[in-house]
Amino acid sequence: MTYLPYGETAGGPWTVEITPSVAGWTYSGLRVADLTGEPVTFGTGDEEMVVLPLSGSFTVAAGAFTADLAGRASVFDGPSDFAYLPVGAAVTLTGAGRVALPSARATRALPPRHVPASDVPVEIRGAGQASRQVHNFCAPGVFACDKLMAVEVLTPGGNWSSYPPHKHDTPNPGEAVLEEIYYFEVAGDGVGYQRVYGSERGRIDTLAEVSSGDVVLVPYGYHGPSMAAPGYDLYYLNVLAGPAEERSMAFCDDPRHAWIRSSWTGRPTDPRLPFGRTS
Repeated sequence: MTYLPYGETAGGPWTVEITPSVAGWTYSGLRVADLTGEPVTFGTGDEEMVVLPLSGSFTVAAGAFTADLAGRASVFDGPSDFAYLPVGAAVTLTGAGRVALPSARATRALPPRHVPASDVPVEIRGAGQASRQVHNFCAPGVFACDKLMAVEVLTPGGNWSSYPPHKHDTPNPGEAVLEEIYYFEVAGDGVGYQRVYGSERGRIDTLAEVSSGDVVLVPYGYHGPSMAAPGYDLYYLNVLAGPAEERSMAFCDDPRHAWIRSSWTGRPTDPRLPFGRTS
């Protein structure tokens, strides 16, 4: 199953708990919790993790490492500061709000770190109704991890993102093999839509209506567009990891739709962007 509605994978303190075994793959994972001040304790085990406030503020403690995460009011309030946790860490997480922990199975134990929001690169991609905002907080070349990659994408209501459709499932110099998670938040009581369809790797056919807390898994195949319904801004957190020694988010566009990228040249981006603070 590629579409997992809110609560489908809930367990313990987590409203979303997607481990590699739950997803039926090898590397990528995600946990989300709604906290009200009571501490949550857990171990990272064989996964490296990022603690990313979606709303609210949190304190992270792992051995001698402590980080006070200022967070943000909502995912539409610009990027957040975050903390990195290595494999084998015993963690206590305290705070009030919603927090995400993207993760990946890893073998190298890198040092824990706290990164301020001001260090998160903000990128505006596309043009016109394909305009979107990307927070490259845990992208290759931006933040060092063993396997984990994660970015946030914000799409104004009525726009399409993750477009043109693309895939990460065939090893070649221009494409990385990756397992990908989409975690969604939608402004207000709105909905969005996510498309995933097959490639030479196999058949897959998903068109899911998504609301806040829903997840779509992409084990292979073309994914996109991510569609924000008019009137409702759309957020998603992408979590990616794969077998390659070097982290890469390289992709291959669906050849039928690759021409769309060149159509953006010289066209203005959506004036509703950027969302929130960007520095």
